[in-house]
Amino acid sequence: MPTPTDHLHDIVVSPSILAADFARLGDEVASVADHVEWIHVDVMDGHYVPNITLGNPVVTSLRAATDRVLDMHLMITDPRTYAPQFVDLGAESITFHPEVEDDPLGLVEDLRNMGAKVGVAVKPDHPLATVAELLPHVDMLLLMTVEPGFGGQSFRDDVVPKIVEAASWRSDHDATFRIEVDGGIDPDTAAVVAAAGADTLVAGSAVFGHDDRGRAAATIRARATGAR
Repeated sequence: MPTPTDHLHDIVVSPSILAADFARLGDEVASVADHVEWIHVDVMDGHYVPNITLGNPVVTSLRAATDRVLDMHLMITDPRTYAPQFVDLGAESITFHPEVEDDPLGLVEDLRNMGAKVGVAVKPDHPLATVAELLPHVDMLLLMTVEPGFGGQSFRDDVVPKIVEAASWRSDHDATFRIEVDGGIDPDTAAVVAAAGADTLVAGSAVFGHDDRGRAAATIRARATGAR
C-alpha cells in the first residue's frame, strides 16, 4: 500500500470522489486505482459548509474497496470527535480546518500519535499566517482554490501567490509538508499550481467527468510534472 510520504514531493493526483457516481463508488475508485496513489474524500457536515456528503459507513466501504491512500478533507465543525474515528477506519491522511478547533496543535499531535498523516486547510480568502504556527508540525497544507462545500467551482487564480508563499515558507524553514491544492484543478490549472510550488492536486470533475478516468488523472499528473 502506498503511504502519504512516498516520494516526498513528487506530483500526486488525488481524485475527489465528490465528483464520482456514489451509486457505484467502488467501481469509480477502481477505475483510477492503477493511475493514482491517493483518493480524496470530502466530508461535509452541513454546518461548516452548507452541504452534507458522507460519514463512517462510506469510509468503511471505501477502505474495503481500495488500497489507495484515503486523503480525508474534513469540512466539519467537530474534527476532534470525528477525525480519530476516520483514522480507526483506516484513513491514512486527515486534513481539517483549524479555525473550528480550540486546540488545533493538540489535535494534530493526537492524530499523528494514532499513526495518521495530518494536514491543515486554508480557505481562499484566509492568509497563510492563520496557520503559520502549525506548519512545522503538519504533513500537509491544503490550499483551497475554491470556497469549500461545493464541487465544480471555477479555479481562483488569486490563490496562486499563496501557493508561492507556502512553497517559499517551506524552503526557508527546511519543512517537509506537502502542498495540496483543491478546487478547479484540470490539466491547465494543474500546470499553474505545480509551477507555483504545489505537489498534491485534488481533481474531481476533471477526472470523474471523463470516460477514461485513468487517462484523465495521468494527463493532469503529466502536465503538472512538466510545469515544475
